[in-house]
Amino acid sequence: MVRGKKEMRRIENAASRQVTFSKRRKGLLKKAFELSVLCDAEIALTVFSSSGKLYEFSSSSMLNTIERYKAFSKDMVDNSRSTEQNSQQWKQDVEAMARKIELLDISKRKLMGESLESCSVEELQELERQLQQSLSSIKKQKNHVLKEQITQLKDRERQLQEENDLLQKQASHLASSLWKKPELLINTSQVVLLQGENHYKEVETELYIGWPGSARTQQLLKG
Repeated sequence: MVRGKKEMRRIENAASRQVTFSKRRKGLLKKAFELSVLCDAEIALTVFSSSGKLYEFSSSSMLNTIERYKAFSKDMVDNSRSTEQNSQQWKQDVEAMARKIELLDISKRKLMGESLESCSVEELQELERQLQQSLSSIKKQKNHVLKEQITQLKDRERQLQEENDLLQKQASHLASSLWKKPELLINTSQVVLLQGENHYKEVETELYIGWPGSARTQQLLKG
């Protein structure tokens, strides 16, 4: 039969309470000793009975362990305070940043011509001045970009003109060479399949490139 979970509450009977305290105290002190030996832990244990009697155990020095505990607790408190202060500072920074974003958004809407109903004459004049200054900067930048594009186009035009001049010189040189040597004769060999026969015959042919009506042309035609 499974044992049920025992409810933890104060033992009303004084004699039973004293017997239970004595047993549990001895077991607690024994466990503290075993823990200090097995795990090389620094342990300080103090127990006060209901009548005010003190029972204690210390693996080294009770006072040294207590001082160590106080120092550790102080560091914990300081760290907690530091964390809380940092948290407060971060919260303030977030709130300030949110406010700045809100002001920037309002300013942006006003520059776009929105939410102007609550603006005074001085505020409207300031907005007009800012817009004029912004427009002047935009025009200046636009002119700068256009000048750069024009310079690039002129450089490209000069490069194309140089390429065109070079091609014209090459064409003129080629035409001059053709006038000096108007005849160009190329001898080639062509393989012709004779009709009705299954073998090939190499026939000597001539291809002539030159001016029509030249002496060489008449000679070839007569031949």
